[in-house]
Amino acid sequence: MDHDLSGSLLVSTPQIEEGVFHRCVVLLLHHDAEGAQGVVLNRPMDARVDAVLPDWQPHATTPAVLFEGGPVGLDSALGLVTVPGDAEPMGVKKLFGGIGLVDLDTPPAIVIPEVAGLRIFAGYSGWSPGQLEEEIRSGSWFVVEAESRDAFTDTPQGLWQRVLRRQRDHLAFVATFPVDPEMN
Repeated sequence: MDHDLSGSLLVSTPQIEEGVFHRCVVLLLHHDAEGAQGVVLNRPMDARVDAVLPDWQPHATTPAVLFEGGPVGLDSALGLVTVPGDAEPMGVKKLFGGIGLVDLDTPPAIVIPEVAGLRIFAGYSGWSPGQLEEEIRSGSWFVVEAESRDAFTDTPQGLWQRVLRRQRDHLAFVATFPVDPEMN
């Protein structure tokens, strides 16, 4: 790719039949010649946020659980926030549009009045230089435009189908593919 895909969604194609990326939607937080990083938006875990970050639990967007951000760095946490307006609040690094990363060591009382949504991810998804581009060329990912509500949906399990269904081309049809192709 000769352009920055930061802020885009990666939607796994039916070609990815199992694993963490099966029917997943990844928000690309960063993409350049050095590689790419993102978080899986539709993998809520069974653990509440307060299991690892108790001070942040009351502020987490519904469902207020940890999300599996990807297979890399599962022992670390990333906080994704939406920031209204142009300002960059203390403890937040704006990435694109109204999306930013919150420093989870910052006291919530400083950050929360300045943000409108908060989601905590265990781990992230990462690609080395050229790896993501090759996966896109090989048909593993659809690259589509993100909408602001995608990262903070209260029904993350249906996000894969909703994102595909709203596309204006053949991708809308992919939303109807059965989980098990033999059931077709």
